[in-house]
Amino acid sequence: MICSLAKLEEKDLQTIRELEEEVGKPLLAYSCYDIRPAVITDEQLAKIEELEARLSLSLVAVED
Repeated sequence: MICSLAKLEEKDLQTIRELEEEVGKPLLAYSCYDIRPAVITDEQLAKIEELEARLSLSLVAVED
């Protein structure tokens, strides 16, 4: 399973902002997905890691 920040519609975002005000703390919204990691070669991994470093982000190879 992998999670990322959720894409929210404005009405949902407003509801979350209201709850943040009520509890006095920032809230993060995540969406989670069932995935299967792909089996990759050392060469493929090296290419992925190079691109991660260049773009300053994380990439995950998954099965179709």
